[in-house]
Amino acid sequence: MRRYFLIAMTCCMALAACLGALAAARAETQTVPPLRKLPWESDTAATQPPEPAVSPSVSSPTPAPEAASETDSEEETDTAKDEPDEGEPEEVAEAADLPPVPAHPTVTIIREKLTDPKVTKDAADEDVAGLQAFYRAWGEPPLWVTETGLSTKGKAAIREIGKADDWGLKADDFTVPEADVQLATAEAQALAQITLDLAILKYARLASGGEHVPSEISDLFDQSPPFRDPKIVMADIAASDSPDIYLQTLHPAHEQFDRLRDALIEARKADEPKETDIRRLLMNMERWRWMPEELGPLYVWLNTPEYMLYVVKDGETVFKDKTLVGTIGNPTPVFSADMETIVFNPDWIAPPTVLKEKFWPALKRKYYDILKSNKISVSYRGKRIDPKKIDWQRTNIHKFTFRQKAGPKNVLGKAKFLYPNKHVVYMHDTLPPRRKIFKEDKRDIGYGCVRMSKPQAFAAVMLAEDQELPQSDVKKFWNKSVNKAVSMEKKPPVHTTYFTAVVDEEGKVSTFKDLYGLDRMQAKAVFGSVDGFPKPPPEKKRLSQSVAASSRDSNTGAGSTNSLGFGD
Repeated sequence: MRRYFLIAMTCCMALAACLGALAAARAETQTVPPLRKLPWESDTAATQPPEPAVSPSVSSPTPAPEAASETDSEEETDTAKDEPDEGEPEEVAEAADLPPVPAHPTVTIIREKLTDPKVTKDAADEDVAGLQAFYRAWGEPPLWVTETGLSTKGKAAIREIGKADDWGLKADDFTVPEADVQLATAEAQALAQITLDLAILKYARLASGGEHVPSEISDLFDQSPPFRDPKIVMADIAASDSPDIYLQTLHPAHEQFDRLRDALIEARKADEPKETDIRRLLMNMERWRWMPEELGPLYVWLNTPEYMLYVVKDGETVFKDKTLVGTIGNPTPVFSADMETIVFNPDWIAPPTVLKEKFWPALKRKYYDILKSNKISVSYRGKRIDPKKIDWQRTNIHKFTFRQKAGPKNVLGKAKFLYPNKHVVYMHDTLPPRRKIFKEDKRDIGYGCVRMSKPQAFAAVMLAEDQELPQSDVKKFWNKSVNKAVSMEKKPPVHTTYFTAVVDEEGKVSTFKDLYGLDRMQAKAVFGSVDGFPKPPPEKKRLSQSVAASSRDSNTGAGSTNSLGFGD
């Protein structure tokens, strides 16, 4: 009887599952069809690039062009997120899901105390979770305490944490047991162990990734600090014979960080320490904590405030060049990305900022000569259109592609260097009239992209290192005036940084002006004061930035500049 009952129950469950799946399938197919609309228009003339989803629009004065795909724009970015594979295996059970191993009596108390909010109230959640996971798998005697007091390793860890100021941190930020503390009970030993554990994990977090979230200082800092996993920190320091040396390894291993640290120690020893200089050194040390742990065997270092570019191979600079960077109104962001392609004699695709600030104001006033004189074509989904037939007052310009073919007026010059990123920023050559700016000390111009003084030499160095391409081939690509893309085989990283203090091999500190005011922002967040860090001057208005203003005087554009020197 029981057997037939089980069979019946199984059949009912299978039937319910099938009906559920059928209902879900019907729900997915019964979707409301989207409203038909002219694809290049939006409800209003938006000032920002549109979202992938298209909203209903106002009628256009001209029919929409035939749809076609735009396939040759390197600058267009893909905003779609990677979706997880449906067939991925389930996560392996976390340590918290496994039963704890048999433990030393003091460790048993530690496990209990770690669940007490009063004990862990000042600790970071991830540190507490890491400790709980560590002690579920740790059953041996405590690392830092004995029945009489601190162990030798515990005292070594405390001494190193006490030197935090020499590493650009603050020793007062860490709570540690007294070195000569008496621990007469198992509970006292457990609490002392937890106190030092939490101090070590906090030290590891600040040493490896810094005290502040970069993007909370400024959204120009597009960086993800390389924080160490608390569980791994505990496992590593437990296995170390010298916990003090291990703590030192948590700081960045970059040469500039070490040099800045030495400069900090010297600055504090001066007869009359200069607080502004000390704070600048501390902030730049913090920025090195935000950098990737590994910069790469071959990488490009762009330092915006310095207006310089370096190619570094195995720790040695093999090439350097002057750069032009974005203005304070259109700054060059801070991020890292891999170089994938070098394009000789490239086309230029106008980025969103140029569309919004340059082309749109001019076209709304029917100033079409800005396109004609610079040989700019306009297309929609790959099909070329006549811009005069579009009502730009009612049309979203960001749905169009504005292209300038390679040639003597192309704003990218003879080459561009692509390292795909969400900022649509890259390096490139520039127009001959702009080359005189390389002789100036202050070289901020353009829309965030980086221009270089010697792009052909830079291309030759990168391709020789990447794939042993002869310099003669680079020269041929350069001179042929034919669009040629060369894929990088090793994808060397490009690190775009904002360091206002750099130390040379002799220990000399060079400082650079706070071009975008990021020192000032960071000083406010770190020290609660901007004293010594003045507000940077506003962007100067250049002739080429007056296109829209000049064209107000005449629908024909008389008196307006046609220069695309603003280009990027």
